[in-house]
Amino acid sequence: MRTPDSRFYCPQIGVGTFTLDENESSHAVRVCRATAGDTLELCDGLGHFADATIVKADPKACEVRIDKFDTVSTERPKLNLAIACLKDDALEEVVFHAAQTEIDTIYFLRTDFSQEPKNSDLHKLVRRAELKSLVSLKQSKKPWLTRIEGPIEFDRWLDTYEGDLVLCDINGEKSVPVLEQGTTLLVGPEGGFSDKEISRIKSYQRGKTTLINLGNTRLRARTAAIIALGKFV
Repeated sequence: MRTPDSRFYCPQIGVGTFTLDENESSHAVRVCRATAGDTLELCDGLGHFADATIVKADPKACEVRIDKFDTVSTERPKLNLAIACLKDDALEEVVFHAAQTEIDTIYFLRTDFSQEPKNSDLHKLVRRAELKSLVSLKQSKKPWLTRIEGPIEFDRWLDTYEGDLVLCDINGEKSVPVLEQGTTLLVGPEGGFSDKEISRIKSYQRGKTTLINLGNTRLRARTAAIIALGKFV
């Protein structure tokens, strides 16, 4: 038996026989040329991994048998990212890189200075971002799938959010806080959050608010998000 040098996504992992979706089935059978009896490495994005034996090598519905599985993580990551909607493909680029780290959720926020493409279909953008998050899950071999949420209005998001906040600010601290509970890293659009939004963030009461400094140069929003995440990993 051989094991293709890829990891495959199966949203439900347990002992028994399961069918992979068409995308994963096609990748296993057509791209990796896996056949019956070969072993596939599976992950569910919920902290579980398994070596599964192919029972039926169907490129549209590959059946696999799982005899045992491993639970490597029982708690979701504490860190989230909330970033303002950006123009072009910037949000997808952020997701592609950020979702390779152990980050729980990425929120797309509609802020006062958001830069969304005219006539944009953000539902399609969210779907593409979800696919990039799934690719990052398999590539990085991390246990948890990064969720994509939004787009959501900044005020409505902050009204319902509970946990700590970390805001990227030129007057912030050089060091980052220890993650004691769910914490969201806030990155504004090009030009930053509005004064009203910054005031709301600083007066937030359902957790601690920390300001962190990302250096002496002015960064693009997509760059700031990755640099800020890098301080926590």
